[in-house]
Amino acid sequence: MKAISLFTLCLFLCMVGCTDLKDESYDTIIAEQFTPAEDDIGSLIASAYVPWRNLFNKWQSYFWAQEICTDELIIPKRPWGWVDDGGYRRFHYHSWTSEDAIVSTCWQRAYNGITTCNRVIYQIENDLIPTGTFKESALAELKVLRASYYWVLCDMYGNVPIVTSFDVPADFLPTQNTRQEVFDFIVTEVTENLAQLSPKNDQSTYGRMNQWVAHTLLAKLYLNAEVYTGTSRWEECIAQCDAVINANVYSLEANQKNIFVTNNEGSKEIIWAFVYDDKYLVQYWDDWNAFDHHMQSLPQEMQATYNLQNSPWGGICAIPQFISTFDTLDDRFKENWIRGPQFSANGDQLIVQNGAQKGQPLNLVNVLPAVDTSEANHGLRLGKFEIADGSGAILKNDFPFFRYADILMMKAECLLRTGRADEAAALVTTVLERSFRTHPEKAAVTGAELMGGSTYDYGRRDVHGTSQEGGASVPYGRLLDELGYEFFEEAHRRQDLIRFGVFTEKSWLSHEPNGDYRTLYPLPQIEINKNSNLKQNPGY
Repeated sequence: MKAISLFTLCLFLCMVGCTDLKDESYDTIIAEQFTPAEDDIGSLIASAYVPWRNLFNKWQSYFWAQEICTDELIIPKRPWGWVDDGGYRRFHYHSWTSEDAIVSTCWQRAYNGITTCNRVIYQIENDLIPTGTFKESALAELKVLRASYYWVLCDMYGNVPIVTSFDVPADFLPTQNTRQEVFDFIVTEVTENLAQLSPKNDQSTYGRMNQWVAHTLLAKLYLNAEVYTGTSRWEECIAQCDAVINANVYSLEANQKNIFVTNNEGSKEIIWAFVYDDKYLVQYWDDWNAFDHHMQSLPQEMQATYNLQNSPWGGICAIPQFISTFDTLDDRFKENWIRGPQFSANGDQLIVQNGAQKGQPLNLVNVLPAVDTSEANHGLRLGKFEIADGSGAILKNDFPFFRYADILMMKAECLLRTGRADEAAALVTTVLERSFRTHPEKAAVTGAELMGGSTYDYGRRDVHGTSQEGGASVPYGRLLDELGYEFFEEAHRRQDLIRFGVFTEKSWLSHEPNGDYRTLYPLPQIEINKNSNLKQNPGY
């Protein structure tokens, strides 16, 4: 049973709450009537966290923006749908435009988070929300949280306006900042406020910004600094990783599946989670904060496998070339991908209900003809997160956005890039050991191997054409492979491919390179139309 903290409960109430209160107004906290304790602060600022859930998951999400444009996951055209206006396929082709829904929605949701942070900061600074002796720590938490939203904008769009005030004129049009300025702003905000954050890792800080989340956010920024600014910051990334490692607050789970179980809030590996719960997120069709990877991926027939309350939509799946790189003895392959013949909870063979394969046994295979054509059996489905029997359209697994394995792998990458390959290999081996428990010899990796190329068989591989590229030319390609095995379905892959020089250089399935400028998304045209101060990114 998921333990619900006051912060978590208030988080859900912010998502779905509505009231019909009479006689007295209860929507304003009167400072003279309330003296908050430290445990109350989370509930007072919970509304500023809600937009992250809206941004990260569901339709037109950050998750899609970081995954379906990569060599890892895809939303192909299906016999029963997933056609829309062709937008999902455009992300595979790298032909998205400034008018695509994912482009505009991620921008709007990130700025919604920033505006909410600015509002709550304004309310606290003007004593409209009482925080007592915890005023400075509450403000620090909100500023670091706001910086996390700006990180999304810096990563996806680069050149965006920095807005830190809530009390602005109705006709206010913010000016555009450079990507370097946005990067510097984020680093400064996090660095200056980190010490004011809680060092605790317990129920009171779960899902919130504590010192270790801030260190991890800085590590992410420094890891990608060369992409963001043109100047590498590998040593700074190592320092931030070491701050988390040396604190001995987090550790690796002995079994990687423990990170993704239904009640995963007790995982010792999770540094920052997006908190989900099916009990409180009940207005599903109107609620864009839900976690529903099972609905996005499972074929509709598999409703009977898990006794689901709703029929899944069967869209997103793995790109076959990615699956083919896995060692089949790797627990991450065996336990995290749904494949092969599928059965009901009673053991009955499931039968395909739609498309050209109608009437055939449901048998998920590592084959996908092309992004513009697929059938029910095509493509392995997402199984990383436990799907509890009897689940509805919403899972209550929390999403581990930052976790300890990422700290170790970020440090390993920086060590590798600065000539310390053997040290890097020791860290990677540590992460791999739990995934090869029955074959420990396969967990050992050497520095020389990490320096080598990727095993990914890059090249076009669909019914419309083929090409041979391979992955031998990818610098540090073995490490890129390991990042894929460990963090697939966790919204890492786009950043990783860009950092390793693959994103705009290699082909996979139906995708072929379509311009180096694609490492940035365009500014949404709808935002440019509203604000004459905004200039479009080059190439769009």
